[in-house]
Amino acid sequence: MAHAPLPVPPEKTLIGTLGIELKEMTKERVSGTMPVDSRTHQPFGLLHGGASVALAETLASVAAQLNVAPGEMVVGLEINANHLRGIRSGTVTGVATPIHIGRRTQVWSIDIRDENDKPVCISRCTLAVIPLVTS
Repeated sequence: MAHAPLPVPPEKTLIGTLGIELKEMTKERVSGTMPVDSRTHQPFGLLHGGASVALAETLASVAAQLNVAPGEMVVGLEINANHLRGIRSGTVTGVATPIHIGRRTQVWSIDIRDENDKPVCISRCTLAVIPLVTS
């Protein structure tokens, strides 16, 4: 299924700023990594919870977009996150899997883990399916 090109390249958005890299993209699973460094730290040198949420919503949004028809797009309605472990360096990996894929809403679970496969954050993101907006 063909989708419209993105109006702004991902590297020129928050995705690029945080160093998020997509690794796997299927309709049932999207994974990606994000460095834990000065770009993603809070003032005390730990991974910022907002950076984890940005990774989670990025993965859920990409996954959801793979499940809509041409002429449609997704936008976030709600996201929550439980921050389970603080880390100072390395890379985190997030995996988004579907909970619900409907005609007008989708709900995705996102599991973020450190390099030792220990849980860092668990998130749930709800997205709305709307007509494609191009401007």
